[in-house]
Amino acid sequence: MYAVIKTGGKQYRVAPGDEIRVEKLQGDVGDAVTFDQVLLTSDGEAVEVGQPFLENSKVAGLITSHGKNRKILVYKYKRRKGYRRKNGHRQHFSLVRIGDIESGVQVEE
Repeated sequence: MYAVIKTGGKQYRVAPGDEIRVEKLQGDVGDAVTFDQVLLTSDGEAVEVGQPFLENSKVAGLITSHGKNRKILVYKYKRRKGYRRKNGHRQHFSLVRIGDIESGVQVEE
């Protein structure tokens, strides 16, 4: 089973047990997080797609750590003007271990 969630302006394909790096989340290490913006769920046979999100679907996770990504360099340059600016940036992230995927789909037998 897997799901596609949206958090921090990005979309992630997640399955139970996965660890993903997302934009920094509020909370401490060990806190539980819930992602409500579920775009798609699949159990291997049935695929449910939301418009844009699925009702009653959630993905539960646990914050395992916080950190900073590697540095990216931002360099501005204008030719023949002697204008150069160099700047670096390290983006904060949260490492989240995905737990349970709750699908809002009712299985009819």
